[in-house]
Amino acid sequence: MSGFKLSASLEEHEDDVRGVAFPDPKCVLSASRDATVRVWKLLEPTPPKYDCSISSHGSSFVNAVAYCPPLKGYPDGLIVSGGKDTIIDVREPGREPDQDAEALLLGHAHNVCALDVSLDGSYIVSGSWDSSARVWKIGKWECESVLEGHQGSVWAVLAYDHDTIITGCADQIIRVFSSTGKFLQTIKGSTDVVRALCRLPANHSSGADFASAGNDGIIRLWKLNGKQVGELHGHESFIYSLASFPSGEIVSSGEDRTVRIWNDGSCIQTITHPAISVWTIAVCSENGDIVSGASDKKVRVFSRIKERQAAPDAIQAFEDSVRSSSIPKQQVGDVQKEKLPGPEFLQQKSGTKEGQVIMIREDDGSVGAYQWSQGASSWMSVGTVVDAVGSSGKKTDYLGQEYDYVFDVDIEDGKPPLKLPYNLSQNPYEAATKFIQDNELPISYLDQVANFIMTNTQGTTLGQSAQGPAASDPLGTESRYRPGEHESSSAQRSSLPNSRPKVLPQTSYLSIKTVNLRTIRKKIQELNQQLNDEGHRDAVLDASHFATLDAMMKPLEQSLAGNPTTDEAFEHGTAVIMQIIATWPAGQQLPALDLLRLLTAATPAAAAYRSPDGKSLIDVLQASKVFEDPDRPNNIMLAVRAFSNLFETPQGQALANESFDHIHKLLQSSGNPSNRNLTIAVATLYVNYAVLFTSPTYLSQQGSADRGLRLMDDLTRIIRGTVDSEAVYRGLVAAGTLLGLGEEMGMAAKEIYDLEGALKKAEQAVKEPRIKGVVGEIRALLAS
Repeated sequence: MSGFKLSASLEEHEDDVRGVAFPDPKCVLSASRDATVRVWKLLEPTPPKYDCSISSHGSSFVNAVAYCPPLKGYPDGLIVSGGKDTIIDVREPGREPDQDAEALLLGHAHNVCALDVSLDGSYIVSGSWDSSARVWKIGKWECESVLEGHQGSVWAVLAYDHDTIITGCADQIIRVFSSTGKFLQTIKGSTDVVRALCRLPANHSSGADFASAGNDGIIRLWKLNGKQVGELHGHESFIYSLASFPSGEIVSSGEDRTVRIWNDGSCIQTITHPAISVWTIAVCSENGDIVSGASDKKVRVFSRIKERQAAPDAIQAFEDSVRSSSIPKQQVGDVQKEKLPGPEFLQQKSGTKEGQVIMIREDDGSVGAYQWSQGASSWMSVGTVVDAVGSSGKKTDYLGQEYDYVFDVDIEDGKPPLKLPYNLSQNPYEAATKFIQDNELPISYLDQVANFIMTNTQGTTLGQSAQGPAASDPLGTESRYRPGEHESSSAQRSSLPNSRPKVLPQTSYLSIKTVNLRTIRKKIQELNQQLNDEGHRDAVLDASHFATLDAMMKPLEQSLAGNPTTDEAFEHGTAVIMQIIATWPAGQQLPALDLLRLLTAATPAAAAYRSPDGKSLIDVLQASKVFEDPDRPNNIMLAVRAFSNLFETPQGQALANESFDHIHKLLQSSGNPSNRNLTIAVATLYVNYAVLFTSPTYLSQQGSADRGLRLMDDLTRIIRGTVDSEAVYRGLVAAGTLLGLGEEMGMAAKEIYDLEGALKKAEQAVKEPRIKGVVGEIRALLAS
């Protein structure tokens, strides 16, 4: 049988593709960290050409997608997706992203990282960082049972059959449950985190019923009774995803940049990608094609059938991109260049197995990686080894900007890495501060992130590649940095550092500026066309409005990247955004609110905005009734984030100060936030107000103490009422900072608002060192 070749490269996502599904030969589904789920429809079969549409667009990373086959009432099936916002979105493929989902499944306390649907379409099973899996009855849309007992993130779930569910966990254990939630057995044997599971066809040649894989790079074959009947070796790093063909072949993908095809216990083909990670893989059961999703933002389809393969120039371009790609040195281990063979080795020696990788000392002194192809009986170039991503002397593109380095940063076990861009011209502490603020991380990580940057760029000068011996590798076995860990590999993550830096009082403002400008601009245009089609002519933007928005995008991108400008395009662009918010229906305001969030951080023009009848942006938001629509928490959340970002400019700080009563009243009218992202946004706004009120400029102003008391009342409610660690942490930081308003605030916190009771609740709800640390600081302040 001939090998797989590229069929199509699908390029619309703005960030890593974390989940894919392949329901039928004419449809591919993908989920990305760009907060979208996309549907790719086959338009032309030879060479394959696809049309892309957005199925759903959320406010944060989407990590998993699954497909429910057609059922009564759902002739086109259902798309199921989940991610960082903890909500599982279920919707029909033809439904617009701004339309209501068929169901929103609520129950997980943290990121949803795994999804599967039973073969008969009767239930959905989900896995989460909250150490649980949940079973949801399709059509009933309620949680039928919670699969408990996991001691870590549930990375993988498999709806094995109508009655049986299998889970894979960060605690290295595979568990088997009944679909009613009854625990049946544990299966031990994995030596590291279990990240992937797949069902194998009946009468598989190995006798196995399912396969598992994970951080140890080994695919294990199991019977349902827990007996291991085989192992497949070949991957050189983590395995993230598994799928099986009706023929019994297995396909896998992982951190070694490869997709591998396995048959009868052997790897028969290796498809290297020009990316750091191949996160996900799926098989079309009808035609045997496969689809992958990777860290280079691309979805790729591969086929064995010549008629379904891409044009020769497209295949050649893919192979060239693999050859020209850079491989981080951390990914291949210690490379002693002087001991490597030269290019002549490639002609003299054959590989011993499919996918074998060797390092070659090239004639120009660089180190090339070559992979053995059993089908072609030759060594294939798969890239050049460099000291770190971005350190080869070439700039790395990230969000439209070029950087010397783009590091992957792991925040917690079982959580997807974040991107840390850095230029050698930057101050490491400024870069670390921006990274922490952009990703809503605790400021206590500042020293650790800055030290990581300095360690991994030491000895490098502007305009040169890194030379000399590599620094010690704090990325460890996962090629990822982990803020919060000690340098010693044996350190326990749960222990406190010997000298944990003090957090209180918070003195810098927090902002939320992560952005996909291209996606927002495209979405506004799509919604505008929809309004036009529906006859809402008074609200429709014309060509001049879009020209104004386009003129604003470049200076906005520059300002958000740390190069502020006073371009007059901001003033005109802000007016267009406020017009959208004032005149468009609530269900179509989301992208405009997202742009407003960015504008308040990037330019004083947002704070200075006044409508023709004299309304500020706060007045416009009130008039649009954003805060009176609890069924649209994402709209409220983005509006609150816009308020938080006002503190990035002096003009914004002045507006936030003079409008405190107005803003606080709007928050009260929206009710008690139950949405995680909204709660974090409110807590972040209160942190910024606490910093403002305790700053030298405002501390002595009349009214600061009274305002602080109102915030303390709200904050103690937030701390008591949520179990989300980030919301609790930010609430504690805000409350602790407010204690700097003086003795009266301390007395009120103790005697009126029972801050001590809130502290106890926080300690019970969140068992994290940072919570323990800030609680200790607050108690010390109360006692002083």
